[in-house]
Amino acid sequence: MPDIENHKRVHDMLLGPLERPTLQFLAGKMPAWVNPDMLLGFGLFGSLITFISYWLTNFNSAFLWLASLGFVINWFGDSLDGTLARYRKIERPKYGFFVDHTADSLSMVMIFVGLGLSAYVRLDIAMLACIGYLLMTVLTYINTIVGGEFKISYGKVGPTELRIIAVIVNIIIFFCGNPLLRLPFCTISAFDLAVLAITVALFITFIVSSIKDAARWSIIDPGV
Repeated sequence: MPDIENHKRVHDMLLGPLERPTLQFLAGKMPAWVNPDMLLGFGLFGSLITFISYWLTNFNSAFLWLASLGFVINWFGDSLDGTLARYRKIERPKYGFFVDHTADSLSMVMIFVGLGLSAYVRLDIAMLACIGYLLMTVLTYINTIVGGEFKISYGKVGPTELRIIAVIVNIIIFFCGNPLLRLPFCTISAFDLAVLAITVALFITFIVSSIKDAARWSIIDPGV
C-alpha cells in the first residue's frame, strides 16, 4: 500500500479552476504568524457558528445568514490550511492528514446536527444526510490508503460545491419560507426535500463508486 506521504491529490471539482488560484493567492497574503493549525481551528469555529445558528433559527429565521457565514468561514479555514502548508513547504503529511480529516468529520457532524435541530429540517433526515456524507469520506480515505489517490470530488461536486448549495438553499428558504409539500405518500417541507435529495445522491454515489472501485482493485489485485 502507498505511503500516506506520497498520495496523489485529485481535484476534479466544478469550481476547482477558480478555487485553486484563489487559495494560492490567499496563502501568499497570509501574515507570517498565521499557521495551518490556526486555520484548521478557524474552520472548526465556522462549523460551530453554523451549528449554533441553525439551532437559533427556531427563534428567528435571520440566523440563516449567520449559518451561511459559518460555511464561508469553514471553507476559508478548511481549504486554506493545507494550501498554506504546501505554499510555505512546511507540510507534515501524516499529522496534517490526521488532524485535517478528523476536524472535517467533526465539522460535518456539527453542521448536520445543527441542521436537524433547526426550524426547517427534521432531525432524522439530517442524520441520514450526515451518514451519507460520512460514508463518502470513509470511501475517500480507504481509496487513499489502498491506492494512494485522495479524491475529494465525485461527479465534479466536492465539499466547496456542497457548501455553496447549502448557502443557496439558506437564502431561498429565508426569502421564500419553508412551505409544506403534499406528496402522494407523505407531507414534507421544502428544506427537508432538498436535504433528502442530497442524501439520496450521496448514497447512490457511494454505492456506485464502491462497486466501481472494488472492480478496479479486483483487476489490479486478482488473487489466485
